[in-house]
Amino acid sequence: MILSSLCVAYAGLLALALAMDRHHEQVLARRPSARISRLLGWAGWLGLVLSLPPAVMAWGWAIGIPAWLGLLTVAAAALVLLPHAPRAALRLGPAALLCAPTPALLG
Repeated sequence: MILSSLCVAYAGLLALALAMDRHHEQVLARRPSARISRLLGWAGWLGLVLSLPPAVMAWGWAIGIPAWLGLLTVAAAALVLLPHAPRAALRLGPAALLCAPTPALLG
């Protein structure tokens, strides 16, 4: 469950980063349209919201929310690499979403 939360949080933060003109242009070499930027923003916030339930299911409400905030910090720290390795950060987004259901399937 913890890995699921981390993976979805990373994908959500990546979508929020790509919703910004600067990062979108840095990674994809073009500016996003207003529609794409808005969709990426909504997808990013949805990803952040969907990353909370696995953390709460793993630890309960008392520990789950602070742990989720810590997982958001870890996911954001991974995105610090965006300016240094933008293509690698972009490739990790879909990979993270594919890995997200793995703990549920194994458990």
